[in-house]
Amino acid sequence: MTSYIENETEERFPFDIQQVTDAVAEAVLRSEGCPYEAQINLVITDNASIREINRQFRGVDRETDVLSFPGVEYKTPSDFSHLEEQAADYFEPESGELLLGDIMISAEKVKEQARRYGHSEKREFAFLVAHSMLHLCGYDHMEEEEAAIMENRQEEILKSLGITREEM
Repeated sequence: MTSYIENETEERFPFDIQQVTDAVAEAVLRSEGCPYEAQINLVITDNASIREINRQFRGVDRETDVLSFPGVEYKTPSDFSHLEEQAADYFEPESGELLLGDIMISAEKVKEQARRYGHSEKREFAFLVAHSMLHLCGYDHMEEEEAAIMENRQEEILKSLGITREEM
């Protein structure tokens, strides 16, 4: 698993962003049975920038905590079986890694939501990475049933890493 991280903000966190991103991303890929080495890009930005991207790409003119830009189209979530048929579209030629997609997280929202929900910034950041990684694996939460599935998967993944709501 390769993650490229760019922090466009002055915000700093009391944990290693790279370490948390990699641990969560790898846990998601393991839990979803991804048979490939994968690559993601993560941009940490501010509320103003994420609002603009949200407006441009989703037509929603408000800030949000996380945006996901999948690099893969799935028939069903985590169905990796068809990807080699379109290898040129989905794999990095030099490394052979699956180009899973891009994640954008608002640093301000991480801090704000950690305070609001009464848990650590690490837990909030990890939750957003897990949430976004599931989107990059084809999950959605437009329907109540889909939302419940995603919520359960996120909690299982974070629990497996010992990242809980109680952890401060």
